Parts: sequence; structure tokens; C-alpha cells
Amino acid sequence: MSKSSVCVCALSTVTLCSPVGEILLRGCEKGIHTVDIQLGTNSEKSHELQSCVDWLRCYFMKPESIDTLPLPAIHHPLMQRDSFQAHVLRTLVNQVGLGMTVSYKQLAQMTGNPKAVRAVGSAMKQNPMPLIVPCHRVLRSSGHTGSYMGGKGDDIKVWLLTHEKKAIELRESVSQKPV
Repeated sequence: MSKSSVCVCALSTVTLCSPVGEILLRGCEKGIHTVDIQLGTNSEKSHELQSCVDWLRCYFMKPESIDTLPLPAIHHPLMQRDSFQAHVLRTLVNQVGLGMTVSYKQLAQMTGNPKAVRAVGSAMKQNPMPLIVPCHRVLRSSGHTGSYMGGKGDDIKVWLLTHEKKAIELRESVSQKPV
């Protein structure tokens, strides 16, 4: 037997939020390697980070109510710049709501630069905050979804669009019920 036992497994990590704080799970395809309760994680969350967690939880669990919550504060360095890319992302956040879609061309027009379609595509590709800055709502002019996450998340984009469409349908059916 060797002096040290070295793990050569490919480990995956998952973080679970629990009533006692965050729990970090590590494991491989054969089983769990570690379970670590992260001390102090609940008290260390900033108000804005918790706001983002609450917003994302609402987006996935009760999206028809997402408009009742303020959008999480965005403080990414990219968004602090006075650049076309930041302008595109802010325009998307402010003008393309839940269940809505726009084409790259339409978004370019919304920014006041109708010929900047490729630059809009580049801004979507480099979006550092998917879901919060909803680049999944930007489609090709043909209506095709286009790629998401460099083509690796195309199924996710379709799922998100379907999820939002169902939320809008639910919101409309509730608002049309007689009182």
C-alpha cells in the first residue's frame, strides 16, 4: 500500500442552499467525496446578492410574478463603461421584458444604430450576466433561436423562451378570470 492515496477522479462540485447555510458537495461518477457546510455564508451575503438570489428563484419558480420584484442591481465593470456593448445590454434589460423577443436587427435599431447588427451579436455573446441581462430573448430575423452559450446551450435557450411564454400565458389567464 502506498503512503498516500491520491484521488484521480474527475470531481464535480454542487452548492446547495440550506437552512443552516450553503453546503458544498464534491463527488465523482462513483459517489460523494466530501460534504462541507460553509460556515458564515448566510451572514456574508450582501443585500444585493440576496436580492439576485430571490429574483432568480422567482424567475424559475413563479415567473409570472417576476415584475413584482426589482431587477437585481448590476455592477459588472462592463456595464459601468460608456461603450456600445454596455448600451446594447442596458437597452435589452430596459426594453425587452419577460416573454418578449427581438431580433438582433431590431435590437440594433433600438440602440439607435440600425447597421450594428454584428456588434449586437457580439454583445450577446459576451454577456456576463445571462438571465439578468436576457440575451436569450434575442433571435435571428428568421425567428430561429440562433446559438446560446456558444452553441452549447441552445436547448437552454429554447427552454427559457418556452418557460417565459408559459408564464405570460398563465398571467393572462389569471387576469381574464371573472372576479
